[in-house]
Amino acid sequence: MAWNEPGGNGPKDPWGNNDRGNNNGNNGNNRGPNRGGNQPPDLDEAIQQLMKKLNGWFGGNGGGNNRKGQNNGAGGMFGIAAAILVVMLGFNSVYTLDEQERGVVLRLGEYLKTEQPGLRFKIPLVDTVIPVNTTKVREAEIKERMLTKDENIVEVELNAQYRVVDPVAFALRVEAPERTLLSAAESALRHEVGSTAMDPILTTGRAVLAEDVQLRLQDYLERYATGMVLTNVNIKDARPPAQVKAAFDDVQKAKQDKERFINESEAYANSIVPEARGRAQRQLEEASAYKERIIARAEGEAARFDSLYSEYKKAPKVTRERLYIESVSEVYNNASKVMVDVDGGNNMMYLPLDQIIKNMPAPSSTSGAISDSDISRLTDRVLNEVRARQNSSSSSRRGEGR
Repeated sequence: MAWNEPGGNGPKDPWGNNDRGNNNGNNGNNRGPNRGGNQPPDLDEAIQQLMKKLNGWFGGNGGGNNRKGQNNGAGGMFGIAAAILVVMLGFNSVYTLDEQERGVVLRLGEYLKTEQPGLRFKIPLVDTVIPVNTTKVREAEIKERMLTKDENIVEVELNAQYRVVDPVAFALRVEAPERTLLSAAESALRHEVGSTAMDPILTTGRAVLAEDVQLRLQDYLERYATGMVLTNVNIKDARPPAQVKAAFDDVQKAKQDKERFINESEAYANSIVPEARGRAQRQLEEASAYKERIIARAEGEAARFDSLYSEYKKAPKVTRERLYIESVSEVYNNASKVMVDVDGGNNMMYLPLDQIIKNMPAPSSTSGAISDSDISRLTDRVLNEVRARQNSSSSSRRGEGR
């Protein structure tokens, strides 16, 4: 049954207004005319009733004089403040950690425990919770001008990525872990750059430099107990200072020209040396063949001479004539004209052997070489030609004598 049911048979109104519905607007407690029993209570009256109850809870008195009213008002304000404080403490005693976070709990400033993700509770004003993200990959970047091993200046940009693996060390053991990381990264980078020449840093040695810096930086972080672990270290850029960039570009161009000339010379050497070696090998082979040929010819001549000497001892005259004929054949084969000195004459006789040979019959030998018979015929023609010319010369002299 509702508390505001007509007839007053319902339960008691918590605001104390059960009897207001039976009054027909004549009661002095009613603030407005014509208020029926189904009308809701007035807001001012509801607040006044609440204040009375709070005063009763916290020791207030419902007297009617002014001083008691002032005390009741102060007690009510104290009650409201206490209620608000209780609500705030209740809210502050509950907190939530997501899946990426771990909670470092301090009780009166001293480490107590590490909370896992979820809904957690703490003692307000006693416990302090420091949430630490342990899965996020964080980044730190530095850009510094440094001195290399060969006393050159280079500007290096470094990017370091890391995660927090120990939330207690990250939150408590180092006052400013990010700033500590930057200082340690700068120190590690200066150490490695100072131990490396400038050319590898600017060209092909960046990957090696990044690996060395990562190893040294991780060692620093472990020694400092920062609770951080590096996932990647990258050298984003390395360049000479802007003030000397033009001179540095000239040096780099000269080095590139040097490398180009070296490569060209090596290519030329690679093309010439094998060819020279081939020519040398060919000459060696030709010399070896010539040596073998000369030796073989000498041995053959010696063997021929021995055979000829054996025949000469048997028939010296025939052998001499044979040698003479062979010598004349060799001479005639290489000569096309012959000058003959005629006995008893003052003139030289010219014999055109090439024309005489042309007018001769074809050689009897099928191989095309001049045989003994061919030589005999040639000799006969030459002698006939000589006799004919001698006769003509004698006839001309007798005619002149007459």
